[in-house]
Amino acid sequence: MRHTGNMLITADFSIIPSAYAKDAPEDARVDSVPCVSFPFYIDQLNPRAKYLHWEFSDPDSIPVCGFEWIHWTVANLPVDAIMFDPSDAHALSIPADFSRSLPSMVPEALQGRNSSASPFLGRSSDPALIERYNGPQPPDKDHQYALQVWGTSEPVEGLEQGFWLNELLHGLERGKSVCDAGGVMLVGKA
Repeated sequence: MRHTGNMLITADFSIIPSAYAKDAPEDARVDSVPCVSFPFYIDQLNPRAKYLHWEFSDPDSIPVCGFEWIHWTVANLPVDAIMFDPSDAHALSIPADFSRSLPSMVPEALQGRNSSASPFLGRSSDPALIERYNGPQPPDKDHQYALQVWGTSEPVEGLEQGFWLNELLHGLERGKSVCDAGGVMLVGKA
């Protein structure tokens, strides 16, 4: 489900920096997976949007593993909870390492399971791994990663911490409160 709107999603890079990806240092990993999320900006947000939700995924993983790899999902983040500097050119700034700091900064916001939670992988059930950002680690070649953000006038009902992406997508569709959306494609280096 890809909604379109006037929201503009940008980053200070088109290639995801190594600190947030495959070459992240050991202290920025959980179970060998990069865990420090990258910063990005949300501009031109419809004023009716009171909550933000996003998915960061890898459609280029389909030929590699048979499905689109989910790297990070967030739901029900109140727009008012995000700090912004009126002197900055960007309306909203999602800072680096937001995924790890979100539970203490904005406890009402939710993070969903990523593909590391798949029972087929046999990985740890540690929420720091399966319910947070997992940085890109493409095994075969550079991949194009999709960051899709939705703005809604109401929170998505029925979600809990550790929701699955399909639950978010169904909730967005069911809730009928999507008033804006935008996205950006970013490169993850092999």
